[in-house]
This record gives sequence, structure tokens and C-alpha cells, in this order.
Amino acid sequence: MERRLNPKAHEIAILAEGSFGILESKAAAVLVRYLTDNVVAVIDSTKAGKDAGEIIGVGTGIPIVGSLAEAMKLNPTMLAVGIAPPGGELLPKWKSMLREAIESGLHIMSGLHWFLSNDPELAELAARRDVILWDVRKPPANLPIATCKAADVDATVVLTVGSDCRVGKMVVGIELANEARRRGLNAAFCPTGQNGMMVSGWGIAVDAVVSDFSAGAAEQIVIEGAQNHDLLIVEGQGSLVHPGYSGVTLSLLHGSMPDAMIFCHQPSRKGIARYTVPLPSLGEMIAQYEILANPVKPANVIGIALNCFDLTEKQAREAVELAERETGLPATDVIRFGPHKLVDAIVSMQNLCAKSSV
Repeated sequence: MERRLNPKAHEIAILAEGSFGILESKAAAVLVRYLTDNVVAVIDSTKAGKDAGEIIGVGTGIPIVGSLAEAMKLNPTMLAVGIAPPGGELLPKWKSMLREAIESGLHIMSGLHWFLSNDPELAELAARRDVILWDVRKPPANLPIATCKAADVDATVVLTVGSDCRVGKMVVGIELANEARRRGLNAAFCPTGQNGMMVSGWGIAVDAVVSDFSAGAAEQIVIEGAQNHDLLIVEGQGSLVHPGYSGVTLSLLHGSMPDAMIFCHQPSRKGIARYTVPLPSLGEMIAQYEILANPVKPANVIGIALNCFDLTEKQAREAVELAERETGLPATDVIRFGPHKLVDAIVSMQNLCAKSSV
């Protein structure tokens, strides 16, 4: 079995050489946002001497340093690869840094498509130093095809779905789970991608699973999460109208068998990113998810999460109001305005289901 790491039990240095930023190094930004107390430094020689908060707006007090040697002065216990180069390959110039990190006794957490543990040199060195190389994207062996067992769990399952990739399904899921826990609910965020896994320390990166078994992977995540939690917020991927990633979207929908969905959307986006495919209306896209969920397990979209990072405050509020008028559903931007409306909708749905089952 693949040895995993619990990021919350470590002091983390993040490798983001040459690209630390909101869009340029998504994994690094997510780790800084959600594991602020664990991150001791970001390594990026092009921004050395600055503060993480100056670059991405969160993580004030986390220094950006120019080398691993500088980061080591802050006593990290783990190096997280916080960038994803084109093709997900390991750049040769980073390999020496990874060797240096392993020699220093640091565990390595990587979301690259290229698995560090498959490199004979790094694997041998890690074994000698008793260092864990956690390749987050490496799927577990012997995944089953989906068997509809997710319908049998006692937990309430909510899936984040969306209009496109990179509209915030992971961030929304984390924010919903965090707010639910603040209210005393026994909730868990269920990661299905490498960045969510690097924050949470568990899950399955479904983009690395053979297609026949991706719904089975979603099912396994739900079954595992339901062992200790009453509310599961499952991270969605892709979009039903995405030409490249609609397959994984449908696998998650049918494999996780949600009780409800939260729809994520960037209001300024009018078409699928990097494609010429126009986006249907909010109502049409919501209807598509509900229609495709229905034969396996009926589920409704109960709220809208908007990603308004590129809008002014006034524009963001107008976008939220417009979405609510168009759909009749509660809407918010979970970062700007908080996730409270959406958690209210989840709690209301749970209460309604509880009453109907009596």
C-alpha cells in the first residue's frame, strides 16, 4: 500500500520555483491558504525576500526564500511540490533539490503526473533515509467498478459540480466542510484531486484512474468518508459540457451518488476555457446535472457558488443577485461573502429528508 503523509502533522516548505502565484502554482496557493499554520516557507528565488501574503493575498508572515538551504533554517519536516510544469513532468533542475531534501530527511509530497517513487535513484535514497515519497496522484491498486454502494451510506453526500474546470469546486468543498464543522456538524471534505488531497491527506486523484474505475473510485471515497462522518462534501471535477473532462464529471456524479449538488460557476466566463464551446445558461446546466443524476439516484442542485475573483465588489454582488433571480436558489461567493447560505441550504435539505423519512 502506498505510504501517505498527514500534511497537518508536518512543517512544510513549498517548492514553487519561478511561479509562485494564484494561477501559476495552484497547489502552493491552496496549501498556503488552508495549511497556513503548517507552512514555514515558500521556495521561489524570483520572489525571495517577499511575503506570501504580498503575492497571493493570504499567508501573511510566510516568507518566500530563494533556496532549500534557506528554507531548512526554518526546520521543515516536509517538502511539498507546489507547482505543475507542462505535462506534469519533473524538471531536471528540481531533481537535485529533491535529492538534497531527501538527504536532509524531509518527506516529499508531490502532485505531479510523474511519480517520484518510480525514479530508482530517488526511491533508493528515500529508502535509505526512511523518507516517505507520497505521489498524491498515484491511484490505489485494485479499484472496483462502481456498484451503487454509495447509496447505502448513512451520511449525507453533497457533490460540488460546475460549468467548467477551475471554477472553484475544490475551494467551495473545503469552505463548506469547514463552515459545517464550525456549526458542530460532523463533516468531511472528500478530495478527488491532487490539491485537495495535499491539504487533507487522503482521497483519490480520479484523473489518474483508468476510466472504467473512476466511478468506483468515487464510490470508495464516499464509503471511506462515511465511516466517521455524517456529512460528506465531495469534490467535483470538470464539467458535463467540457469536451475533454466530461467523462470524469459523470463518473463522480454516478459513483458518489449524491443527495444534493452545489453548482460552481465563474460569472465572467462565457465559454469553456481553451475551447470554442459556449456555456449554456445556468438553468440549462443545472438541469443537465439533475437529469443525468436521476436514473441512478435523484439529486437536485440546492445552491450556487460563484467565483468572482476577477470582478469588483459591486459586480460580484450583482452577479450573486442575478444568479439567485435566474435560478431561485441561494447563491454566494464563498471567499468574498462566506459559505453560510449554502450550508444553510444543506442543513435545510437534511432536515427535510429527516422529516420525510419519519
